[in-house]
Amino acid sequence: MVKEFKMSQARKDELETELLYCKTTRADEIAELIKEARGFGDLSENSEYDEAKNEQGKLYSRIAELEEILLHAVVVDEAEDLGKVSIGSRVTVVRLDDNAVMPVYTIVGSQEANVMEKKISEDSPFGKALMGAKEGDTVTVEAPRGAIRYRVEKIER
Repeated sequence: MVKEFKMSQARKDELETELLYCKTTRADEIAELIKEARGFGDLSENSEYDEAKNEQGKLYSRIAELEEILLHAVVVDEAEDLGKVSIGSRVTVVRLDDNAVMPVYTIVGSQEANVMEKKISEDSPFGKALMGAKEGDTVTVEAPRGAIRYRVEKIER
């Protein structure tokens, strides 16, 4: 079974731009580094050459990863499911055990997740619990220390 990568159109555009950069500008830069390093002599003891080849390997790996992601990318229509938590929703929740209002989280596809920016993957336990919930619903998230219950206070687009 092939994994689908759900994402916004903006994220897909970012990945396509990165892929183009990697295949053109960055590939040319690394080819130039390899060419310069070859000029330093014996390749068996040439650390500049080894480093340039390592960079080339990393670049080829990233290109393959980006191509795989884009091949299986599914752009999510952020306008559907209004009133329910879905990808693209900004969600405010309250933790029920102490009535703490949590930060506003944005639900995103796995390729966009970034905890520091409060972007939670739909595949994470928290994201899975929130998906499809409506304002006022109570959701339960299984955590190592036990189940944590939250109430969905607000959903925004």
